[in-house]
This record gives sequence, C-alpha cells and structure tokens, in this order.
Amino acid sequence: MTTFTPVRALDLDALILASGGHSATEDEYCLLEAAAYMAGEEWTDRPQCVCPTLGAFGRSLNDVLPNDKRQQLKPLIPELLGTRDDGHRETRGYMALDWLIRTYLPTWLSVTERIDPAVAERIRNLPPIVDLESARVAGELVRDARAKAAAARAAAWDAAGDAAQAAAWAAAWAAAWAAAGDAAGDAAGAAAGDAAGDAAWA
Repeated sequence: MTTFTPVRALDLDALILASGGHSATEDEYCLLEAAAYMAGEEWTDRPQCVCPTLGAFGRSLNDVLPNDKRQQLKPLIPELLGTRDDGHRETRGYMALDWLIRTYLPTWLSVTERIDPAVAERIRNLPPIVDLESARVAGELVRDARAKAAAARAAAWDAAGDAAQAAAWAAAWAAAWAAAGDAAGDAAGAAAGDAAGDAAWA
C-alpha cells in the first residue's frame, strides 16, 4: 500500500466541493483540485500524484453528482494521494469496465419488457473482466445485446424510475466510463475501451 503524507492541511469538514474547474483565487475546489492542494502541487485538477484512472473517475463523478452527494467524496481525497505509481492503474480501468458491463448494463436492460431477461442475465453472469481476453469476450456479448435492444432504448429509460434514481445511475455510468476509457493507452486498454464503447449506447 502506497503512503503519502499531505504537504498542506485542508479542513475536510469545512470544505465544500464544487462542480467544474476553478482558479486558485476562487477559494473553491473540485475533488481533484483539493487533492492537488493537499499534495502541495500547483493548482490543477490533474495532480501528478494521483493515478490517471482515479483522476478520470473522480473528475467525472465530481461534476455529475448533485451537490449533497458530491460532499460524500471528501473523505476520499487523502486516499487519492500517492496512487500514480502504485501499479494498479490498469486494474482500476478493468474494474470500471467490469462494473459498466456486468452491473450497469444488465440493470439497464432489465427495466424494459422488450428485451428477453435472459440477455441481461447472460451479461450479468459473464466472468469478471480483468484482462484483454475477458474484455473481448464481454464485447462480443454486449454487441449482441446492443443489436437486440436498439428499439427498446427509449422505453427502457421511461421505465427507469424516478428522476433521482436515473440521475444517480447516469452519474455512476459517466464516472466509470471515464475511468475505463483512461486505460486506452495500451493494447489491453484499447480492447477495454472498445468493449465499454459498445456498452455506451445504454
């Protein structure tokens, strides 16, 4: 486990995380700006001490969550520090991809009666997506589901429940997609990004 001692103190109880980017003169922080500040870095939402996958996830989640839910991210700020070179970047990208495909997508598919429930169940029961080969296998099944569900897209969202629930799922999808897409710099990440892209139609 990587340990990182914060360079600057930040009162997390008093801190109010805000959406979007800010300047050092605004006295406002998003999640990653707060991390950069604590790490003693120049003002940025892409701190050098934070794993790029976690950074992509955090920036997206910070901006799409409603204000009250955004504040629940504050305890995670110290945990982000020192993660850049901890050797888990690719694993985190695959974790995000795995959640997108095996949790988010089948849940989305299950809210419409126009799709055979077995389609969602097959996706849910895929082996965990942990590497290039498992991403390829998942991509094949997702593409098949995509073809079957194209006509049901609008109906599924109509049945998705109240606005707050739909917004929560949208926020989670956006953040996981950002994190999964971060891994696109190498061959394994490219396969992961391709599979996740096929899930993006949801």
